[in-house]
Amino acid sequence: MAGRVFWKGYLKLSLVTCAVTMTPATSDGEKLKFHTLNRKTGHRVVSRYVDAVTGKAVKDDDEARGFARDENSYVLLEDDELEAVALESTRTIDIEMFVPGDSIGWIWRDTPHYLLPADQVGAEAFAVIRAAMTATGTVGIARLVLARRERAVMLEPRGTGIVIWSLRYGDEVRDAAEYFDTIDAGKPAPKLMTLVRSLIKERTKPWNPDMVQDPVQDRLLKIIAAKKKGRKRPAPAKTPEPASGNVISILDALKKSIASEKSR
Repeated sequence: MAGRVFWKGYLKLSLVTCAVTMTPATSDGEKLKFHTLNRKTGHRVVSRYVDAVTGKAVKDDDEARGFARDENSYVLLEDDELEAVALESTRTIDIEMFVPGDSIGWIWRDTPHYLLPADQVGAEAFAVIRAAMTATGTVGIARLVLARRERAVMLEPRGTGIVIWSLRYGDEVRDAAEYFDTIDAGKPAPKLMTLVRSLIKERTKPWNPDMVQDPVQDRLLKIIAAKKKGRKRPAPAKTPEPASGNVISILDALKKSIASEKSR
């Protein structure tokens, strides 16, 4: 079933414009959600803002936003000051530039959305923009207001549609070199590489979405179903104990792993 339309607007490249819609590419709607209850009464618990010093509930009209100046004082911002810097969504994804498709690393990609033409009138313009990006191996860069924040976004052609990735801000991405440069870059022994490659080959399978199912949710659903019927909850799954002691020989461990894979 197609997801709900999250955003409506226009895709624009110079003088070429078409109406488009955007839908989240992922969903957590199937995830279990729990409420916090009062164990004694079975009633739901309601969250309220309270004054950290007096402990009294704060009325909606008295709530304000502030920036911590030091431990005990804040710079108070009024609603009109916040509105003055708020960004107005123009409802237009104006592609400002193009970059090679493989030049934006995975770590910059944040949240994906599906972009598609809103009607048949704009389908041709949408198709030619998408096809041209595919032919040139490029992705588009634009800006878009999402959740009241302006985000840089990447437009990536995918099949007959376009995937829009919101991109992380520059100060959100840590430099991998600060972490990975401390790792010894020495080459593993050829014999070890041969054995690990063999182990990888034994475990290589075609991708299937079932490989990333949530086993915890499956167990929770079984517990809930048992409780609904008044039965005892299922026994918890046994987690195998890790092997005790240190691995003395990587070579021996790999040989045993490969033998185990083949027998399985």
